[in-house]
Amino acid sequence: MIAGIQLRFPALLLAAALLFPRTAGAAGQLAPYKDDVFAYPGILSSADDGDYLVVDYREMRDINGRDTIPEKRVKAAYVSLDPMATQKDIFVDTPVARIATMTAGRTEGASMIVTYLHGQGGSRQQGMDDWTFGGNFNRIKNLMTRNGGLYFTPDFSDFGDRGEAQVKGVIEHFAALSPGAPVFVACGSMGGFICWKLAEDPEVAGRLSGLLLLGSMWDDKFLDSPAFRRRVPVFFGQGSHDVVFPIERQEAFYRRIRAAAPGYPTRFRRFETGTHGTPIRMTDWREVLNWMLGHPPR
Repeated sequence: MIAGIQLRFPALLLAAALLFPRTAGAAGQLAPYKDDVFAYPGILSSADDGDYLVVDYREMRDINGRDTIPEKRVKAAYVSLDPMATQKDIFVDTPVARIATMTAGRTEGASMIVTYLHGQGGSRQQGMDDWTFGGNFNRIKNLMTRNGGLYFTPDFSDFGDRGEAQVKGVIEHFAALSPGAPVFVACGSMGGFICWKLAEDPEVAGRLSGLLLLGSMWDDKFLDSPAFRRRVPVFFGQGSHDVVFPIERQEAFYRRIRAAAPGYPTRFRRFETGTHGTPIRMTDWREVLNWMLGHPPR
């Protein structure tokens, strides 16, 4: 286990601390990291002063041309394994259960906190896989470790109240160890049920600095939630050919948010011809998080 290796090599931890100082994140914006290879390949159209973009996506270029083994292993140019120096697989004790959680970066004194919640059939390991989804999970691990932040992915039992309570417990655990750190929750597919439940939980909503819905669903109750009243930024990434959660419904929900609260910080990235998993592969983490950092909730 990685955590065990770290305990036997304390010098490695010291080197990691020197390599990943808490600097750029504390300044309020994430420093660049492989922006050239992770940039959107092209913008087909724009609306809402750039909040709504139609992104050019092509399977042959963005999967077959990006991966050495399509959908299983990205080319090495997209990956740096430096975050392995801080990566851990641990258990977090919460009021409702002991939750298996994988972390990368600072578990204490973090400049910011990002968590990814998996969808149906996933686990904490999905969001820590360096090589799948075009290396995009590796990028968020690098962005956090290089900017003094924390990235973590927890297991949870279901997408209902118990699952939400488990995720809440892990968030509160790490938030207490990094007082004042903005907390961003990214949810893939069915994980969105947890995202919206967290938004409705007054205790968690008071900590949230942003929600990222990646190939996920809508929830009209959000418009009456504590997170909505605080104007917590919301990002939607959706493939135009998503047959699980139709893009028309998600786009309509994005419009409802903007109509209900003019100027509300919300953005939509439509990946043209993309399918259900495309937003996890293609979303530009640095663009989204820097935008959210520039629009702190009330």
